[in-house]
Amino acid sequence: MPVICMTRNEVRNARLGRAIRTVLLSAMLLAPAVSAGAEEAKPLRLCADPTNLPFSSDDPGEPGLYLEIGQAVAKKLGRTVSYNWYKSYFGKRTVRETLLSRQCDAMVGLPLVDDFMGPSVIFSKPIAHEGYALVAAKDRKVAGIDDLKGLRVAVQYQSTPQNLLAMRDDIQKVTVLSPEEGMTALDQGKVDVAFIWAPVAGWLNKTAYGEKYQVASTEGDGLLWQTAIGFARASGALRDEVDGVLPSLQAEIASLFAKYGVPNGTPVKFGQADQAVTSSTGASEPVTVGQATATEKPVQTAAVAGDAAAGRETFNGTCAHCHGPDAVQAERKINLRLLKQRYADDMEATFWKTVHDGRPAKGMPAWKDVFSDDELKNVYAYLQSVQETGGSN
Repeated sequence: MPVICMTRNEVRNARLGRAIRTVLLSAMLLAPAVSAGAEEAKPLRLCADPTNLPFSSDDPGEPGLYLEIGQAVAKKLGRTVSYNWYKSYFGKRTVRETLLSRQCDAMVGLPLVDDFMGPSVIFSKPIAHEGYALVAAKDRKVAGIDDLKGLRVAVQYQSTPQNLLAMRDDIQKVTVLSPEEGMTALDQGKVDVAFIWAPVAGWLNKTAYGEKYQVASTEGDGLLWQTAIGFARASGALRDEVDGVLPSLQAEIASLFAKYGVPNGTPVKFGQADQAVTSSTGASEPVTVGQATATEKPVQTAAVAGDAAAGRETFNGTCAHCHGPDAVQAERKINLRLLKQRYADDMEATFWKTVHDGRPAKGMPAWKDVFSDDELKNVYAYLQSVQETGGSN
């Protein structure tokens, strides 16, 4: 047999080639494991409002209740945290633009109600509850609605508490535009009790008033609901991971509520509102959603350029916060089912001026920079479809 002689350089190159092939083969074999590790190490992306204390803030020194809960969850999962900032006062639009658009993985503090965003959003196990609270001096009894007889009570404009007390002539209602204004009225002695949005009341009581007052959560229709961590429908695996660590975080979550002064204890059993609603929120104020009562008979009007079904969805996602689910509202002055009775042929012009420019003094914001004209046409079409021809509700 012929003898093949190799030079020293050829031997060295052959050995180098074998070494390179060995390294490449090892890299190929390890690639799936490395990829899986990189996937697990991805940050947990949280959707949050940068200026919405006590819930969230872009200030690392005071991140807010919901962000700290998210941080605690991420730590348990062995992940870091990143944020997608978006203003929460856009309501369900915020959820669509962030969570459902894959800009983030989770949103802490969404309302745990069956009809919130339909099947598009899935939820973790409950983490807490939130709603409205009775705020009063610590020595005042506020165990129910009868304890408010003869008292001056601050209620937020177009809120469930305002509707709840509307028919009680034995309670003097003092309308305020915000929880901050309600707390100020209480502190200045202008009211005896403030019936206002609990998380902000508790936060202000702790940070601005030295925990001077008792803040008692209330339980009743439209007054209290559970909250959870929301995920896009396709993120079921992540939701299950989070559910797996939540039980071990209950003590830490309770301490975070105390840290930010947000009430999370046993609520006061309160009366029933005239209109039964369930409540939900994506912001610092709740949004009510629900159905009209069976006795109501909406009257169909002439068709307009707009999609009434789409308008109903927009309305119940945003406008129902003040004007009631499906425009069902006990207060005549904000009952949008009576627009035709009130404004007749000026109904459309009044609608456009009000929603475009707002009525700040009455608590009505301008929506022209939030919704497109086409979206507002849909809302108007929906409101036309539910106008009543007589009576009141």
